[in-house]
Amino acid sequence: MTPLDWVLVVAIIVIAVAVIAGLVLGTRALRQLRADRQDAQERQEQAVGDARAKVEDANAKAASVRAEAAAAKAEASAARAEARRVLETAHSEADTILEHAHRQAEADAEQLRAAARRSGEREIALLNATVKEQAAEVERRAARIDERERLHGEEVERLVERERRLATLETDLSAREAALTTREADLTKAEEVRRREMERIAGLTAEAARTELIEAIEGQAKREAAILVRDIETEAKNTADTRARHIVVDAIQRIASEQTAESVVSVLHLPSDEMKGRIIGREGRNIRAFESTTGVNLIIDDTPEAVLLSCFDPVRREVGRLTLEKLVLDGRIHPHRIEEVFDSAKNEVERLCDRAAEEALVDVGITNIHPELAKLLGRLRYRTSYGQNVLKHLVETAHIAGIMAAEMGLDVPTMKRAAFLHDIGKALTHEVEGSHALIGADLARKYGEHEDIVHAIEAHHNEVPPQTIEAVLTQAADACSGGRPGARRESLEAYVKRLERIEEIAGGKLGVEKVFAMQAGREIRVMVRPDDIDDIGAAVLARDVAKQIEEELTYPGQIRVTVVRESRVTELAR
Repeated sequence: MTPLDWVLVVAIIVIAVAVIAGLVLGTRALRQLRADRQDAQERQEQAVGDARAKVEDANAKAASVRAEAAAAKAEASAARAEARRVLETAHSEADTILEHAHRQAEADAEQLRAAARRSGEREIALLNATVKEQAAEVERRAARIDERERLHGEEVERLVERERRLATLETDLSAREAALTTREADLTKAEEVRRREMERIAGLTAEAARTELIEAIEGQAKREAAILVRDIETEAKNTADTRARHIVVDAIQRIASEQTAESVVSVLHLPSDEMKGRIIGREGRNIRAFESTTGVNLIIDDTPEAVLLSCFDPVRREVGRLTLEKLVLDGRIHPHRIEEVFDSAKNEVERLCDRAAEEALVDVGITNIHPELAKLLGRLRYRTSYGQNVLKHLVETAHIAGIMAAEMGLDVPTMKRAAFLHDIGKALTHEVEGSHALIGADLARKYGEHEDIVHAIEAHHNEVPPQTIEAVLTQAADACSGGRPGARRESLEAYVKRLERIEEIAGGKLGVEKVFAMQAGREIRVMVRPDDIDDIGAAVLARDVAKQIEEELTYPGQIRVTVVRESRVTELAR
């Protein structure tokens, strides 16, 4: 069947459905009409019943009220007339409703026929468009198939040509193979003749000549191998320092640490100067009780609303500071109260130390450690070495060691652990005699640390010669953390002196106007007078300054020397 036939079939089906729907609606209207007619009949019967009741009532009263008989008959006649009128009205209404239902059904059928006609037209248009698109697609596919057939034909031609060339090449190769076989046989015969002639001339057999040749080659190979080993060792020695410097510099650059800010004096601010008298107490009894209980010297001078606490033991100084702070906030200052608050402050400092140890362990990434070692690490929160906080130094050393271990392909967690625990002995140096390295090694061994970590701790200051790479890297990380600029007071002073010396070297040259040390001494910017130094002189000056810095100073990394020559010409227009 054609698409048009399918459209007609669909349209006929839609019209049939519309007719059936109209019949259903008409049937429903007829049913409604019958129901209305039945209601009218029921109302008529009810009216007739009422009339009969009235007639019977009238007959019952006929004996006593004869005068009302005519009225009753009139009422009965009126009731009958009313009943007939109601019945006629019901019949007319039913006819009207039925006619209206027929008209509505015809209108609905007409609308359905129009909708089906429009839908059929749309379907026909859509089918026509689809047919056109399919025809265009068929044409495109036919064109593609023709193109493919053409390409396949060209490919077949190329393959035939290629097979022809391959057959030619195969023939040539066969000829060449035959020639090579003949030549190889000739060469074999010539080699045999040459060998016999050489044996005759040299007086040696082939086996003896082979042995002598192998010995000569073996001696030459050993000599070349020795030269190669020597060159490799020399190259390793030359590149080892550069590689080590690169690893150390990279590790230091990736660690951002604070400058040293530790001191042996703490300052406590007071709400008013009147509090100083209460701290001193009557005849100085409060200040004497405070100093004897805490072991911290209390300095009360002319500084407004502030007192100083001095003690070389940072833990005791912190306990004393918290004790005095609590006493000032409480307001009750007397010897007994000082002892109570001192115990509370001591417990609080211990909790702070434990928390500091936990934070440091989390920062480094160590989870399994003996509780006693963790407690000793917490005591290092208030310990300083040349102004550098020891606990921060341990964290920084662990990070540097981990970075260097990762660069060298070593076990990073083991290296971090050894570097983090290398100064654990400083927590007991005032209680146990001996070097903090050996004390720390004994502690680590006592609490079940690995022997490599114990050796790295005891060897980081060369009390014991380092035997493992972990021990050497621990020494290097310790030196990097303590030797960086600003880490310790002596290093900070040397760092400042180096910057001053760099500026002096550049400033002492002829023609230099200003010198600026920038980027923590990694760049020197030299401003020269353009009248005294030309462009070539600026290049010579930069090379001379860099060479003198290399000869006189020791510094990590490299220092860039930049010479700036600026010419300005000013003229007045009058």
